[in-house]
Amino acid sequence: MSISVHVALLSGRSIDLTISQESTVDELRLQAQLSLKVGLERLVTESGVILDGRAPLSSCRLPSSGATLTAHVRQAQLQSSALAFALLRSDGTVATWGNAIDGGDSSSVQDELKDVNQLQSSLHAFAALRSDGSVITWGRIGDGGNSQALQNQLRDVKYIQASSRAFAAIKADGSVVTWGDEMYGGNCRALKDQLKDVQGIQVSRWSFGAAFAALRRDGKVVSWGLPHAGGDSSGLKAQLTNVKEIQATKFGGVMPHCSFAALRLDGSVVTWGIPRSGGDSADVQDQLHDITEIQSTENAFAARRGTDGAVIAWGGERDGGVLPTDLGLRDVVRNLGLQSVLRIQATSKAFAAIRSDGTVASWGDQDAGGESGYVQEQLINVQYIQASSLAFAALRSNGTVVTWGTPHAGGDSAAVQDQLRDVTAIQASRHGARGSFAALRADGSVITWGDPGSGGHSTLVEGKIMVWGLLLTQDFFRGKLWKIIWEYIYIYIYHNIILKSLSEQRPQEQELLFIVVEATYLRP
Repeated sequence: MSISVHVALLSGRSIDLTISQESTVDELRLQAQLSLKVGLERLVTESGVILDGRAPLSSCRLPSSGATLTAHVRQAQLQSSALAFALLRSDGTVATWGNAIDGGDSSSVQDELKDVNQLQSSLHAFAALRSDGSVITWGRIGDGGNSQALQNQLRDVKYIQASSRAFAAIKADGSVVTWGDEMYGGNCRALKDQLKDVQGIQVSRWSFGAAFAALRRDGKVVSWGLPHAGGDSSGLKAQLTNVKEIQATKFGGVMPHCSFAALRLDGSVVTWGIPRSGGDSADVQDQLHDITEIQSTENAFAARRGTDGAVIAWGGERDGGVLPTDLGLRDVVRNLGLQSVLRIQATSKAFAAIRSDGTVASWGDQDAGGESGYVQEQLINVQYIQASSLAFAALRSNGTVVTWGTPHAGGDSAAVQDQLRDVTAIQASRHGARGSFAALRADGSVITWGDPGSGGHSTLVEGKIMVWGLLLTQDFFRGKLWKIIWEYIYIYIYHNIILKSLSEQRPQEQELLFIVVEATYLRP
């Protein structure tokens, strides 16, 4: 017996289909996808129920005629390992490029990379989650690129999280499966009995170790991985109860910045990990009550109290772990409501807080947005702040935008300032040591600025690829600039630059070409 189904997109486009009741929801979704010529992630009933893709239509209690379903379009995603990229297209297929060992070559699994909903990446491998709950991996074997031995377990997966060299998957039943390097969280077998009813996983990572922290439905926390990086929270078992949210320090490259902060239902905070990176909050523990929000940089945390808007910070001083006395943030406790903070935002090394009067205070690394003194007169009536890796962008009530921080990461918007009017929303890319912003205007146009390789060039539109590079000859290494060149190499090796030797083509000059390949996907 067949049923008639009306499948509609949020944009208003729709299609009427006739299909057998014995077909599955996924078969209906794929048929609608072909007809509408757009990748569809899920189907939702008029009452808001998300249909299980494997369920037969006969079990979904749909009327035999006139059933209406809303289709959610699959969004494109760009993920990067250390030296390669993977692009999830809206049709659910995946394109890869870059260093083959680091996941740039997915030819061995290309036939399986279909109907993909999520991509995750470690430093040297990728994992793709398909609509049917299966997982496909490729890249360096020891870093999570080979999950063949676990394929029987990697079924009904709902979400994947990644550390530097390992992956963790949450299954529909709340259990967790891990693979990859054990020092980076790739082995949780010893905690199998505790990892149940998991609803979310956070990761704290650096280049030489990492840890995962899983939040269970009952509010308890289970962690594993490198012990001193937060992988061992067993000593805090009694405190890690009634947890509603976990925050982790951001990826810190080769520096050991790995810590977690757990926000409990009563507003208290429990921390663990590397002490100097926020893993030890003893000095401010008496202030950590009635907390409603926690944000992090690579090396510090900042928490906001809901009762008085006070901000408490701890961790590395340079990265925002200490509040300067001239910010007016500490005075909030004594002047309730006068300068109370409404929300906090963070780059990789600095924080910015919006006060209730619409002004902004920032602290932390000056080059990463911690210094906003030169734009303070403009920072009024601020409603929202967005952050790239090293810069902030504030949206004012009149639709204008104020930026500060590292210029090439979006901290300088002078070139597009005349166009930044009637802005309704801002998004940011956080790409290693670079970054960019995109502002949506009321007329539907998009204005971008920042690093071109991270989407900061508005002439790069859907489907186009940009290539740029720097040619280094042997003469550079003979000169006095070798330290600068080495720093350049160091930063980009850890932030997704593709290194290609041209020695076969021009061996006499022994040249190295650094090529950055980025795919920018801007949807109207």
